Amino acid sequence: MTLKTHARNNLTVLTTQGNIEYRRYSLIPKCKESRERLLAINGQKSIFPLDSYLGLAGIPFKITPKAMLEIAFWAQNQGSYQRAEEAIEKVMGIKVNDDTVRQVTNMVGMKVFEDDCLKATVAYTALGCAALDFTNDRDGTVYILADGAALNTRIKDKEGSTWRENKLGMVFTSNDLHFWTDKDGERQHRIKKKEYISLVGEAAEFKKHLLACALRGGYGKFKQSVLLGDGATWIRGMAEEIFPDSQQILDFYHLSENVNEYAKHHFRMDASKYKPWVKKTMSALKKSKYKKVLANLETHPERKPTGCQVNLHGYITNNIKNIDYDTFIKKGYFIGSGAIESGNKTILQDRLKRAGMRWNTSTAQAMLSLRTKAESETWFSDVEKPFLLECLNRSRFI
Repeated sequence: MTLKTHARNNLTVLTTQGNIEYRRYSLIPKCKESRERLLAINGQKSIFPLDSYLGLAGIPFKITPKAMLEIAFWAQNQGSYQRAEEAIEKVMGIKVNDDTVRQVTNMVGMKVFEDDCLKATVAYTALGCAALDFTNDRDGTVYILADGAALNTRIKDKEGSTWRENKLGMVFTSNDLHFWTDKDGERQHRIKKKEYISLVGEAAEFKKHLLACALRGGYGKFKQSVLLGDGATWIRGMAEEIFPDSQQILDFYHLSENVNEYAKHHFRMDASKYKPWVKKTMSALKKSKYKKVLANLETHPERKPTGCQVNLHGYITNNIKNIDYDTFIKKGYFIGSGAIESGNKTILQDRLKRAGMRWNTSTAQAMLSLRTKAESETWFSDVEKPFLLECLNRSRFI
């Protein structure tokens, strides 16, 4: 049975045997046909109290599950809970204050996160038990991307900082790409299908979530797999444990940023010297002449010039297996992680890093879990369907 409201004081219950119409303030069927239908189905002439009978009394906020899902969708879609309140009133015609919007969103989002945690645990356990089937027989490449971005929270760490790192993962395949040539003759591409996963937490937990996401995306089924990242230690460690058969690739543009940073300090901000050196160095790296670059760096007196945070020699050495760009390009691999950078903006910044925003980590996680499902276009399968099924266990009617 399902509920359908109509008019101000009326409510209809849709049943497999026909509709039962109620006057909501009287809780008595409106007409003879509805009275007879209710009596035939439940042996009752009236319903009291209606919310208990329908199972709504046990649902938080006494809001129907479908309405809760609508509220959660608008909360993750809008720039703030206040904006969501306004959108809900305009689109749905109901008034829900922003605090209730926040509470409903937290409840729905945490349910989604709990489901993701369960999937992550199952995947990681299966990997540890060698229970995963890696056929690797499909033509094409699975791309697994990972990156971290700062999130401002309400809790200070030991150093007094309120910033925490949100780790974002993204998975797509070469079959999910659409290519075309623009008016300037440049080849462009668009990712038609991808899945995101997000965690405000440590790499030890994030790797499980990324594994589950990668398996859903085709990891273990395609002949090639690529892990793209910025060279962070936690990404390299995760790759070696979880994706040992994948080709790690150091994002070319992160490498370029580090080369520029190092060069500026080494040449004391003299653009006439550091710009030509950067251009020559990046050209050599793109052609996989990293040994030549390392040899040149070894002639420099300082590994980290004064005021510079980059040890370029160490950065390249630590990623030596991941910078054979000439080979990667010939294989048709992406060498830049622009997609995950764009994902960070869409998933995190557009909703959780607006002016003045600070978050409880659990609230941020709930919101991020919803954001990833919406942007992955899996809202129905990963949010609506499991949430409604859980509510069905607690309510007689959905």
